[in-house]
Amino acid sequence: MITKEFAQGFAQDWIDSWNTHDLARILSHYSDDFEMTSPFISTIADESNGSLKGKENVAKYWQNALTKLPDLKFELRDVLFSMNTIVIYYQSVMNKMAAEVMFFNDQGKVVKSIAHYDSF
Repeated sequence: MITKEFAQGFAQDWIDSWNTHDLARILSHYSDDFEMTSPFISTIADESNGSLKGKENVAKYWQNALTKLPDLKFELRDVLFSMNTIVIYYQSVMNKMAAEVMFFNDQGKVVKSIAHYDSF
């Protein structure tokens, strides 16, 4: 079960990782079989279903995004938690608000993430 302390610590480290643009550090939060769904995947990665499976595939997508957005900076707004999930609510690129629902395995790694935005 996820605790408030784990959720808050994970969320802050996740935000800090993105703000460093260190892809290895970002990827350290995820399992090898990680699956991500985001409306941006359909445009940036040309995947019509908006989903990518496998850490390697997601890494290529994120490397492309980090290259296209060299000034990328996230700002944590809030974090919510449940049994094996957390929701990170943050200010994203171009001042868009985003929320990511993250599902965790028993090792504390994210196995699935679904990103939501106020616009895209």
